[in-house]
Amino acid sequence: MAAMRCPGFPRLLVLLSVSLAAPASPPAMAASAEARSITWPALRGPLTGGNIGDPAGLAWTLDGETVEIKGYALPVDRDGDLVYEFMLVPRPGACSHMAQPPPEQVIHVTARTPFRMAGSYEFVSISGRIRPGLEKTQLFIMDGVAVIESGYSIGRADVARADEGLGAMPARRSSPWGFLR
Repeated sequence: MAAMRCPGFPRLLVLLSVSLAAPASPPAMAASAEARSITWPALRGPLTGGNIGDPAGLAWTLDGETVEIKGYALPVDRDGDLVYEFMLVPRPGACSHMAQPPPEQVIHVTARTPFRMAGSYEFVSISGRIRPGLEKTQLFIMDGVAVIESGYSIGRADVARADEGLGAMPARRSSPWGFLR
């Protein structure tokens, strides 16, 4: 009995073995390698006659750009300690312990893969394609349901824990006794 030959089979084996031997770079590293690092002031667009919270206050020049930014995560959709969706805000306590920042200082984030969080307001670094546009999201916070307005969204974001040393905005000290200084 004659052996059957498949002309492309040896080439397929070589390609398969090369692809399995090559080290794969994780998606998070690939996305952040091409991402431009930005800070919170970069999200404030030109306020040409617009009020804070007006779409004119958004930085439309960032539309579709891959960016990396650090901030505090406030979970929107979670299952135990796995977070699928969250709001990224510049300060811890924003939206639940203090007034909501203006929409141009809130990013609605959907994680590429669930991110494990112990609690609210963990300091994280996210990278992905940013899209300006006002949207409202309802979430449960300490004293009930809140509707948070965000000026930006990043879908399929890569999320990683970050060090609060660099990129963190200083916490605003809010006290009714500030006049005594």
